[in-house]
Amino acid sequence: MVLTDTYTLANGVQIPVIGFGTWQSADGDVAYDAVKWALAAGYRHIDTAAIYGNEASVGRAIKDAGIARDELFITTKLWNDAHSYESAQAALAKSLTTLGLDYVDLYLIHWPNPAALRQEAPEAWEQANAATWRAMEDAYAAGQVRAIGVSNFQIHHLEALAKTQKVAPMVNQNFLNPSDAQADLVAYDKAHYILDEAYSPLGTGKLIDLPQVADLAAKYHKSVPQILIRWSLDKGFVPLPKSTHEAYIQANLDVFDFSLTPEEVATLDTLQGISGTHLNADTADF
Repeated sequence: MVLTDTYTLANGVQIPVIGFGTWQSADGDVAYDAVKWALAAGYRHIDTAAIYGNEASVGRAIKDAGIARDELFITTKLWNDAHSYESAQAALAKSLTTLGLDYVDLYLIHWPNPAALRQEAPEAWEQANAATWRAMEDAYAAGQVRAIGVSNFQIHHLEALAKTQKVAPMVNQNFLNPSDAQADLVAYDKAHYILDEAYSPLGTGKLIDLPQVADLAAKYHKSVPQILIRWSLDKGFVPLPKSTHEAYIQANLDVFDFSLTPEEVATLDTLQGISGTHLNADTADF
């Protein structure tokens, strides 16, 4: 595996095996510089979202990089306040304008069960997701997006969506790292040809000091973050490491000259829960 390798989504679209995350990268110089450095380092997949508030800076960095659009893979996401057909259409149009793009390569429903919908009725999210997904299917048919998917969806959310979908999700982006490998969800996604993307592949920093990871870093003469990113790659995930420091952005790509053994991957899998697990989308307060 090398940096330029890709996975093939269910619809035939190629997606780079590693992406650059921009969550918590503040709009303005912070997000702009991070994306600029990432593109210069060799990243070609940039992940943002409407709620991150940095689409303008991400789009400006993409434009200023001067890289041909068809060499890039850009992802953004629909936020919880736009879970209806019309709202989803408007949200995508706004994101495209803010990014300064004619299309995005991947558009995701960010969360499956917004708190505001739960206040209406316990199962309101199912109907809302169905309507939202129809808008995304139409955007996909119209060429505004090259692929559509979801984020933070668990199996029951995916099964509910499957009742009405015409196009199945191609990606499920989730909190995935050795502290929460989400094995049942990953198995379900694989069986349904849904590619798993791993946000917070470093466990939001909480896995950095664990001896099980440090020992592997010493063995391979790598940093702990590099070991954790490699774990995602060896799992078949698309890791989305995030940094706002140029040196770390570059270092996070130095993961293609080694692989973990199956036994080492299994050792890291034993860290389940040690530094937290994914947020429950059915009880989150947003």
